[in-house]
Amino acid sequence: MHYTIFDTPVLSSLLYLVSTTILKIFGWKKEGCLPDVSKYVVIAAPHTSNWDLPITMLVAFAFKTKIFWMGKDAIFRFPFGHIMRWLGGIHVDRSKSNNMVDQTIQAFNSHERLAIVVPPEGTRGKVRSWKTGFYYIAYGANVPIALCFLDYDRKVGGVGPVFWPSGDIVTDMCVIREFYYGIRGKHPEKSSPADISPGSGYKNACMPRK
Repeated sequence: MHYTIFDTPVLSSLLYLVSTTILKIFGWKKEGCLPDVSKYVVIAAPHTSNWDLPITMLVAFAFKTKIFWMGKDAIFRFPFGHIMRWLGGIHVDRSKSNNMVDQTIQAFNSHERLAIVVPPEGTRGKVRSWKTGFYYIAYGANVPIALCFLDYDRKVGGVGPVFWPSGDIVTDMCVIREFYYGIRGKHPEKSSPADISPGSGYKNACMPRK
C-alpha cells in the first residue's frame, strides 16, 4: 500500500492531539476499542454526508490507528488526487466491482497489517440496500469485519464488535443489520437499510424492525 499521512511519526502524533481537541470542542467522543487483530475490513455506517469523511479521519487519529479508505474516483481527480491518496484514499472504479474485491483480497494477502474502510452503502445518497463487496472481501481474505459507526445523535464515533463472516451472507447480514439499528447519520432520511440487494440473487430474510 502507498505511503500515507499515518506513516509520518511526528505529524501523526500532532494530529492525534489536534483531532482529540477538535472532537472535544464540537462535542464528539470516541467509543469502543480497536480490534485485537492485525488485518480487518472496516465498515462505517450510516454514510449520509460529506462530513462523514473528515469526522472519520479525526476519529481514526484519535484512536491512533492507520487506515485506508475507499472512495469514488471523482474525488481523486486533479488537483486533489495526491492529497486524497496521502490521506489513505484508494479510488474505486464502480464499473469494476468484482475486480475491486479480488484486488483488495490480494492486498490483504500481501500485507501483515492492514485495515481498509469499505463503505457498505457505496454512496452518501440513499440506496435500497447495501453493497456486498465488503463482505466478500472479508470472507475471501479470511479477515474479520470491524463494525464502526458515526452516530450524529449522540455525537459518537466508535468501533463496535468484530464480526467474522461465516459465508452465510443472509444470516450474517441480519446480525450486522441489528447492530446498526438506531444509529443515526447526519441526514437520517438518506440512511439505507443493511439489507441485501434483491438483484444480488439473495432474498433478505431479516425480520422487519418496527
